[in-house]
Amino acid sequence: MGKVIVIGGGAAGILAAISAAGRGDEVIILEHTKALGKKLLSTGNGRCNLTNKKQDDSFYRTENPGFPIPALTRFGYRETINFFNSLGLYCKERDGYVYPRSSQAAAVRNLLLEELSRLGVEIRTECEVRKLQRKTKGFLVLAADTSFYGDSVILACGGKSAPVTGSDGSGYGLAEALGHRLIPPVPALTGLRAAENPLKKAAGVRTDGRVSLYIEENGKERLVGSDAGELQLTDYGISGIPVFQVSRFASRALEQGMGVTARLNFLPEYDRDEAEELLETVLQRTEEDCFSLLLGLFPEKLAAVLLKKAGLPVHIPAGRLSGRQKQAIVDTVCRLRLSISAVNDFSQAQVTAGGIDTRDVNEETMESRLVPGLYFAGEMLDVDGICGGYNLQWAWASGFLAGKQGRP
Repeated sequence: MGKVIVIGGGAAGILAAISAAGRGDEVIILEHTKALGKKLLSTGNGRCNLTNKKQDDSFYRTENPGFPIPALTRFGYRETINFFNSLGLYCKERDGYVYPRSSQAAAVRNLLLEELSRLGVEIRTECEVRKLQRKTKGFLVLAADTSFYGDSVILACGGKSAPVTGSDGSGYGLAEALGHRLIPPVPALTGLRAAENPLKKAAGVRTDGRVSLYIEENGKERLVGSDAGELQLTDYGISGIPVFQVSRFASRALEQGMGVTARLNFLPEYDRDEAEELLETVLQRTEEDCFSLLLGLFPEKLAAVLLKKAGLPVHIPAGRLSGRQKQAIVDTVCRLRLSISAVNDFSQAQVTAGGIDTRDVNEETMESRLVPGLYFAGEMLDVDGICGGYNLQWAWASGFLAGKQGRP
């Protein structure tokens, strides 16, 4: 039996502590906020999207492809369900998304805290770790007004997203001081800001659409991500789950000084030819004005904005449109172009892209390759998932392995 210090009391840290204590280790969690698991309460809009039935490496992003797979294989969807069932939590699944049956994130947090208590895990809240020192044997952890000694340390401090929940990036410095490299953290699962926003007067509109994200390299545009679903038009640009899914690519490209463009298709259920045919059919009612005709397809505010962006008077009769003007409508509806100047900052981001470079971490155990006895878990590593329970699944999986400490 060893003494394990877990720094960080979020999802990954809690699971790591449960994993270690369940194997007989003496475990203490050091958390710098007033309570453990605060970020859990806001996941899944308060319902806690625990995991997702659909699992493969395409749902996770990292500069070190393949790194998440061993952990997700050892503690994946089925293991997560079984674990929470063992705590007394019943789950429900819809289209692969898994939630507690009660739809209460608080139930997940409370059951995890009860398990920590049952296993005798010591918890120190409002404990700000200032320094982590490797000794001849074990580690010395220096906090604001006390210190702790452990045989091993698990860094599960989170990233920088949603700092109001305690994720302030403080763990990065602890790891860097011991020689670990950092992939620059950037916001992910967040909204995109347009340099000039032609959709501003449609702010508040929710509509089906597809967003395709391009980055400019050597004077050429390259498609890096695309997703469809409900778009949210805002006064600053675009938001909604499809935007969140591609936002990490925009963040990274902008951080590297690259140009970023989003192309929007407001008829995502049709291919290009079908969309053009549909719009041609709609505009055949030549006596009616274009605005009235587009109301059969789009919300009122969006219809007006699309026509303005196409360079047309809102109430121009369809019969007066030239071929070029009809094509302008098609191009605007199916390929509206936004130059992206920024992403929403960490305060509005759901997760962090970047973090501790996983090339310095053993993917089978989460142990540092540089500092024996030092382990990592969760969002502070350079692994981020798309929306849909993937970031929590990574927290559970990496936390489980870190707490296991390489044991069978």
